[in-house]
Amino acid sequence: MSEARVKAYRRGVFAETLVALWLRLKGNRIVARRYKTPVGEIDLVALKGNRLSFIEVKRRSSMEAAAWTVPTRQRRRIIRAAQYWLAGNPRFAGHDIRFDVVLTAPLSFPTLIENAFS
Repeated sequence: MSEARVKAYRRGVFAETLVALWLRLKGNRIVARRYKTPVGEIDLVALKGNRLSFIEVKRRSSMEAAAWTVPTRQRRRIIRAAQYWLAGNPRFAGHDIRFDVVLTAPLSFPTLIENAFS
């Protein structure tokens, strides 16, 4: 793996860690991080009350650049990965489900887009 790729990976993991802490401060419980399935990956799964959120974290150089980074194909992969996660965690089957995106950029607070897609 190239040095630039390693740096980008580390920045992404760091952004996910910060978002997880931020969500916990907002009253969410993180029930899964970096969940990998054969069909895709889920960055974070958070629980707040009866709502289960599957969260994609996007870190870019600016918030404007981050806002355009969840194409349709990736959305389908996230939805399939969420179905896979729910099949393996049946105790969450009765919860309300939501797909969120959190945008991050250096020197900016995270921006949560609730119900980014369905």
